[in-house]
Amino acid sequence: MPARKTIFSAQSFYHIYNRGHNKKSIFLHYKDYSRYLKRLEEFLTKHNVTLLAYCLMPNHLHLLLRQNDNESVDKFVHRLHTAYSMYFNKKYERVGSVFQGRFKAKLIDSEEYLLHVSRYIHLNPLEIVHAQGPALNSLLAYPWSSLKEYANPSLPHVSNPEILLSYFASRNKPNTQANYLQFVNDQISITPNRLQEISEGKP
Repeated sequence: MPARKTIFSAQSFYHIYNRGHNKKSIFLHYKDYSRYLKRLEEFLTKHNVTLLAYCLMPNHLHLLLRQNDNESVDKFVHRLHTAYSMYFNKKYERVGSVFQGRFKAKLIDSEEYLLHVSRYIHLNPLEIVHAQGPALNSLLAYPWSSLKEYANPSLPHVSNPEILLSYFASRNKPNTQANYLQFVNDQISITPNRLQEISEGKP
């Protein structure tokens, strides 16, 4: 396996993503999504990593993470995905890889890029929810994304929205939740190609 190009370091942010082997689904039932999130929450308590945002899709997933000390994000994700793969293979009586090789990791090197990646992650379910009603409301109703945690601080949280929401406080608009949702809503009509460019840090 080739060496990873990304170098993980303390106090840095990373966009982590992976998909199913041969583009197959990695979540076949709502219990699979729940199991992944349960494991995610569990490993967050065992590693000094902060989860800023997430989205689980049928055949791929996205995590936005901050590595808080010298213990690599790589170790955290490897343990998480190994545990989930063991569960998935046992449940569905299969063997072999669940994920498409080693997960991808992109260093986020600016505040602007950090905010755009969070929005990209939260816009991921659009293909699934576009026919279910007003787009933003449908995104908020999608159960396997952290967007609902940003909108409603009283909900149980897997992610930590406070870091990103802190960028959206202003004297004229003190409601950071509403400001962030508007930030997401502003790009709901964006083309898929442009959305992918944003996720890659292209201006």
